[in-house]
Amino acid sequence: MATISENVITLRREIPQGVQLIAVSKTKPIAMLEEAYHAGQRAFGENYVQELIEKQPQLPPDIEWHFIGHLQSNKVKYIAPFVYCIHGVDSFKLLKEISKQASKNGRTIRCLLQVHIAQEETKFGFSPDELRSAASLFHPSDYPHVELAGLMGMASFSDDETVIRSEFCTLKKLFDELKQGAFTSLPSFINISMGMSSDWKIAVQEGSTMIRLGSSIFGSRN
Repeated sequence: MATISENVITLRREIPQGVQLIAVSKTKPIAMLEEAYHAGQRAFGENYVQELIEKQPQLPPDIEWHFIGHLQSNKVKYIAPFVYCIHGVDSFKLLKEISKQASKNGRTIRCLLQVHIAQEETKFGFSPDELRSAASLFHPSDYPHVELAGLMGMASFSDDETVIRSEFCTLKKLFDELKQGAFTSLPSFINISMGMSSDWKIAVQEGSTMIRLGSSIFGSRN
């Protein structure tokens, strides 16, 4: 059985240049994150605010923390002092709160808008049509401490590669449409965060620039 270090090194060889590996470290102990860190991993993704604010001060300051879970507006203030990128922004109200809390900390926070592309009803995010409508009203000056950096989505939990590929393709097409349309003036709008341990290779083929891998690095979930 490969070690965490070996997994990180192997993945970095396999992942194409231009695609960022985010190590999904939720529920994992500090020692496991340290092992990945010493293998060269610097971007880590957490799903829960409480867990993130406990881990952050225990680990090196050059870690790039990505918040990848569902974020409530009243919790933004706890991670605003240090979070690098928030992946799951599912409303412009939340984006406004992130800008407000980033301002209080003298920072600009990268954000990705979450799009609901899966068949399951449990996932958060804008529908493609909702995002098109909202994007047409977007003014960067309303969110001065946010850097809108792209889109994020999760495919259906399915063994059907055709379904997964179609959903990733939907997100890529929407990204291209917004990049050339409503968000054409945003040089920061360059990322598509899609792909997890079970489907990241398909995601990369369909245009992902960020993949969020947990079990591929740390082993099966507890």
